[in-house]
This record gives sequence, structure tokens and C-alpha cells, in this order.
Amino acid sequence: MQKVRLKWVKNRGLDHLIERTTSIRASCLLLDHLARLPTSSPVPARSLARLQKPLGLTVPVLRFLRRHPTLFAEQPHPRFPTLPSFSLTPASHTLLARLADASARDAHLRLARLLLLTRSRSLPLASVLPLRFDLGLPFNFAAAFPASHPGVFAVANNRISLLSASGLPEDIAVSSLQRRHAAAIDSATYRALSRPPSSSSAPLAFPMRFPRGYGGMKKVKAWMDEFHRLPYISPYDDASGIDPDSDIYEKRNIGLLHELLGLTVHKMVRRNAIRLLREELGLPHKFTRLFTRYPGVFYLSLKCKTTTVVLREGYERGKLVEQHPLAAVRDKVYYVMRTGVLYRGKGLSKLVLDEDVAEEEGELGGEDFQGEGMDEDADVECFGMDIVDDDGPTDDEDDEGDSDG
Repeated sequence: MQKVRLKWVKNRGLDHLIERTTSIRASCLLLDHLARLPTSSPVPARSLARLQKPLGLTVPVLRFLRRHPTLFAEQPHPRFPTLPSFSLTPASHTLLARLADASARDAHLRLARLLLLTRSRSLPLASVLPLRFDLGLPFNFAAAFPASHPGVFAVANNRISLLSASGLPEDIAVSSLQRRHAAAIDSATYRALSRPPSSSSAPLAFPMRFPRGYGGMKKVKAWMDEFHRLPYISPYDDASGIDPDSDIYEKRNIGLLHELLGLTVHKMVRRNAIRLLREELGLPHKFTRLFTRYPGVFYLSLKCKTTTVVLREGYERGKLVEQHPLAAVRDKVYYVMRTGVLYRGKGLSKLVLDEDVAEEEGELGGEDFQGEGMDEDADVECFGMDIVDDDGPTDDEDDEGDSDG
């Protein structure tokens, strides 16, 4: 199959969403960390400074805490009054309860699907922990899931395993692309079913959302038509008998990454987290080129001093197409954060946590709350629109893309 290498295109709308999700991630992890500390006294900020890199922050933790007084209340330390210390606000406790309730609904199903994607149906806990926020897992999932589902999960030797899928839904090993295709067939009209399928609307075709200027190129269309005509291999099926260097295996890898990103709450994940799963998922060593080679499916961003992969079809005009209840609660977290940024010390008196998000958006004085209005196509900044007939990026280019900024 002839491959067309497309140069990277910056998307301002998706970059904005990545920055927003990174801030939410840091706040949620800090809230969870502070809530689980055994002491009830304020926590010194210097003891949290080491968390800056794990939280993905580009600013010191102390500055981040002071920027959001509606979540973290600064109080004098009982023994050292001049030491900056912080505790949780009443709004934080309310949000923590809502986050726990929303994550408990189907978090075990997302973890089960992740384990089904692996070769051994097991993963080291150290590889799952970086995905805890992305998958919406509770902090004690390693102990809670085996206890609540004893015949399904087990933890041994610092690995979590899927023992059996008997107690899980029947479609647990059906990919999102297959479920969507089955739903489309059920809702299709007789006229649509009787029409012969064209190459551009072949069954189980990946939704493509190319940056402006790419979708209309004849070479790109011909390449995608040929790609979609290849047989679709479910990421949950055994692919050991397929040649790793074949086009079919590459499409299998695209389907696997598509399914992995679809399991996440915000349809995005950091590349370093995928690197920890690479061997178990059967991905090539330089898997980054899969993202850059298929920009209609994935978007690779360098924001927040790291590399993040976004599933393009997961967003429409700055909003999640299918919003998980946990994502809705995290929107509440962002609302509380923005209220503190805008009103500082008076932010707690401005909070209205029981109102709809639409009303909360009005409380922020028209601030872009969900990213609405950030048209992805309108906010594209292109860095070269030429295409190159090639089998893929050179080793030097891929090595450069595999290093986090």
C-alpha cells in the first residue's frame, strides 16, 4: 500500500482542550492526594513540590495552589506560621464526593477492556497508574476491584490480571468501531442498505477528520480508500499470526490505538503512558509514526511540555461528542478553578455548584467554559502542506518525534 506522509499541522482548538484537561488533571490528583492524607492539619506546600512533574504542571505547585483558592485554602501552619500551607475547601469536599460517585459506575469495565487489549490479559500496576486519571479509576482500584469482582480481577506480583470475562457484559470484547457499525446497520433505512457500498463508505471505516487542505487532496483520498479496503482486525482478537510488517498489521495497530483512546474519559492520553504499554499491546518500537501518518484519526500535540495524543472524532467544536458522567463532574472542577482565578478570595461566595453548567458559564462572565466556539478548522495553523510519497518518516524524524518537548 502506497503511503502518503503528511506534515504536522497545529490545531489551536485541540491544544486549548489539552491545556484545560491538564489543569483539571492536576487539580483532581491534588484533591485526591490531600483528601487521603492521615493528618487533618494544613499541608505545607514544600511537601507537595515534588509532585510538579507527576502532575504534569509547567508551574511550581505553590503557584498552582495559590491560583485556585476556591479548591485549596491557604492557612497558617500550626507550628510554623510563615510556612505556606493548604487544606481543602468545602467545595473541594463536595467535588470529591461527586467524582467518586461518577468514577464508580463503569471504571472496572474500562480497566477490563484495557486488559483484554493486552497479550497476556495482565499489566504491571506501574503501567496502569499513569492512566488512572485518563480511565477514571479510583485511587485504590488495585484492592477494590479484586474485592468487588473476585472472579474477574486479581493482583499478584505487582500485576493486575483479568481472570475471566464471564461476569462482564457480552460486548466487552467488541470494539467501539464495531458497536457503532452495528448500530448504524440497525438504524439504516431500506434504501441505504440496498445501495451498493462505495470505497469511501466501506464497512468499519475509521472516521477521518483531516486538517484543512488535506481531505481534498487526491493522493490522500486514494490512500485512505485503499487503507479502508483492508480487512479490519478487532484489537481484541489474537493478531499473532499476522506479519508485523504488513499493511494489515498496521491497520490493526491503528484500530488498537483508536480503541485505547476511546476508552479514556477525555479521548486523549499522554504518549509516555502508551509507551509503558507498548510491549503488551504489540505496538512497534517507533509507534509515534502511526499518529503522524494518520492525522485524520489522531492529533499529536506538544503542549504542556509533553506529547499528548487526541482522538479527533471524540470532539466536535470544542466539546466531547459523547460526554461521560465523570467528564461532566470534571467540568464542575474546572468551573470552580476558573471562579477562583477570576474572583480570587471572593470566589467561594460566587460558586453555584447545584446549577447547570450552562448557568455556571454565565457566572464566569462569558468565559469560554467548554471550549465552545473554538472551531477546529478555523483555528488551524499549518506548517507546510506538501505531501511526500514515502513508506514513512525517516528514523531521524521519528526519533525527534519520540522525544518529549
